[in-house]
Amino acid sequence: MCLAVPGRILSLQERNGTLMSIVDFGGVQKDVCLQYIPDATVGDYVVVHVGFAIQRLDEESALRTLAEFEHLGVLKEEFGNGFEIAARQAGLANPDTTQPQQSDEPEVRS
Repeated sequence: MCLAVPGRILSLQERNGTLMSIVDFGGVQKDVCLQYIPDATVGDYVVVHVGFAIQRLDEESALRTLAEFEHLGVLKEEFGNGFEIAARQAGLANPDTTQPQQSDEPEVRS
């Protein structure tokens, strides 16, 4: 799923001529391009789609949307571990937390 998610700008920096930021999405922080909103400032809420801020949003609307996304589990799905989500959907163990199988054979070292 690919959503447009509201987040709060935490920092601004220019990288190779591109305006970039760190944006907080209810506790998850991601790198976001601000080229479409070059006058954005730290503390602004923006709507982000595929790594690009596409519009400003007022704080009340942003927080209400984030709370609803959290309630629906959308933030976890959008920003969670892709392997874990796919494994859970397939009814399999999370490959990131699965322990290697132990062998009954003695370890042979040379």
